[in-house]
Amino acid sequence: MEKADIVIAGAALNGLAAAVALAGPKAIRPLDILVLDQADPTKFARDSFDGRASAITASSRRMLEALGLWDEIRVHAEAMREIIVTDAKPGAQARPALLHFGEEDHGGDASAFMVENRHLYGALLDMARASPAIRLMTNTRITAYRFGPGLARLATDTNEEARASLVVAADGRASPARKAAHIDTYGWSYDQVGIVTTVQHERSHRGRAEEHFLPSGPFAILPLPGNRSSLVWTERSQDAKRIMALDDEAFLAELARRFGGHLGELTVVGPRHAYPLSMQIAQSFVGERLALIGDAAHVIHPIAGLGFNLGLRDVAALAESISEAVKLGLDPGSASVLAAYERWRRFDTVMTAVATDGLTRLFSNDNPGLRAIRGLGLRAAGSVGALKGFFMREAAGETGRLPKLLQGEAV
Repeated sequence: MEKADIVIAGAALNGLAAAVALAGPKAIRPLDILVLDQADPTKFARDSFDGRASAITASSRRMLEALGLWDEIRVHAEAMREIIVTDAKPGAQARPALLHFGEEDHGGDASAFMVENRHLYGALLDMARASPAIRLMTNTRITAYRFGPGLARLATDTNEEARASLVVAADGRASPARKAAHIDTYGWSYDQVGIVTTVQHERSHRGRAEEHFLPSGPFAILPLPGNRSSLVWTERSQDAKRIMALDDEAFLAELARRFGGHLGELTVVGPRHAYPLSMQIAQSFVGERLALIGDAAHVIHPIAGLGFNLGLRDVAALAESISEAVKLGLDPGSASVLAAYERWRRFDTVMTAVATDGLTRLFSNDNPGLRAIRGLGLRAAGSVGALKGFFMREAAGETGRLPKLLQGEAV
């Protein structure tokens, strides 16, 4: 029987981040963390597994610094020095910027950094393995959950049982832990697919991120180290299926029509991945002896590039809620701890989901009237100082009540 203070179901980005945050070396009473995953997380640190890149906001960067992770990640990161937004059609020669943000709008610093997910996996896994407070049990599938009033019990396919005060579900949008706790979700599919790949280009991007709103959805060009960019290309589901089936030459031709010629000749240098897009929110972020984080709690459209950052917000809020309780000698999985975590995260998450859903519906169409309205709206946001400042703070992850980790403080 495996005993732990906290069991984390899932060793992907959010699960590993939770393990590292909860096992903080400055904790008054170090927590014993057990991480279970049916896969081998060393395979996650490959672009063949996950070809995506994440925008690390300024607040998320401070959290990674506080956890001692940023130095390893920074060598693989590209500063996002400029952001432009256009409203255009594929193949358009002119794409005037309707919204523009630069370092001057964020105190002379980059509002975010782009990092390929494989490097995030690698850094988090290295730190988790080095921590004496974290145990990793991989190639182990959880087959049953029992959430009792005093302890949670988990059965595995290796005929072992794990017991803990708290289970943290970081097991994805289909979360078996959430289902075992009978927590429902609400949401919908966008009938869109996010096509992700990496391209190399002839000229330097100079740290500029671009988001082109096309009739089928946003086409984002996100800067990576070297003359490379990560693409998040939204297409309607039926069109995405056709595009993913194209040979390399035809795929590049479709991509180039949307990319434009401003960075010169393009070469696809990463594998193609396709992800169905949806919005899904758990009706509760907690259950008895259970806390949901990341995709287990919420899935939103990637239009604003906030996915991993929302997961880090969950982790930071949960770590602080647990830390404050443990300092008082309280149970880390008690109802009061879980209630504090839910109050902290649920409203912020729902508001973010509503905003991204509205943006998706506003920009994923070619209605002439809506095109005129959104163009006026973007120009207003770019010209009114208060509005522009608000959007810049949102992009940097600096709005709302920030947990200590997101302020760069250990808990």
